[in-house]
Amino acid sequence: MPRKPKKGYFVRGQFVAEGSELDEELKREQRGETPSKTELKAHSTELQALGEQLLELRADLVEPLDLPTRLLDALDELGRITDFEGRRRQSQYLGKLMRKLDEAQVAAIRAALHEQRKGSAEQTLRLHTAEHWRDRLIEDDAAAGAWAAQFAGTDLQQLRALVRQARKDAQPDLAKGQAPRHGRAYRELFQLLRDALERAEAGTAAASPIDDDEARYSDDTRAG
Repeated sequence: MPRKPKKGYFVRGQFVAEGSELDEELKREQRGETPSKTELKAHSTELQALGEQLLELRADLVEPLDLPTRLLDALDELGRITDFEGRRRQSQYLGKLMRKLDEAQVAAIRAALHEQRKGSAEQTLRLHTAEHWRDRLIEDDAAAGAWAAQFAGTDLQQLRALVRQARKDAQPDLAKGQAPRHGRAYRELFQLLRDALERAEAGTAAASPIDDDEARYSDDTRAG
């Protein structure tokens, strides 16, 4: 006698029998009563990965988070373990501790990681900008004036001296088939440009004495 087929339906290619545990779970999910097992697993995996990212977070960003001591100890232990299986077990334990944090603590961790990534992106952009200006200054005499117009606090005498030396160092010996080389001036020029860009971004470039006198004169004029 043929077996009577089960009643049910298909979800994403999978047969779900009516009255089964999966059927009840899907119905609860549709009613919005509880998160599905898939959602719970995904959330748990995300928190574990978030906890592992704390290993890369700067100390000055970790301290304000005021994380539980057990979590910090678990992070330190994870950083020391080199064995693959040992790291896997420790990561799972770290994920378990992460799930005990409240939403505010998790949100604070996300914000701290975002702040660090943002700072890293800004630093990378600053380095690329400094490299661009260095190459431009070495290739074009007019570039020094363009730089001075944007960064008035720069010591132009030092800038031009470094540019001249960098050009001299880069002259290849064509007779020997040597490629251009970069010496100390090339590196120091980059550092000068990078520091100037950083000061400009932070808004902490010091005004020159002439600028201060002009500012005081302007204030006195308005007061008179």
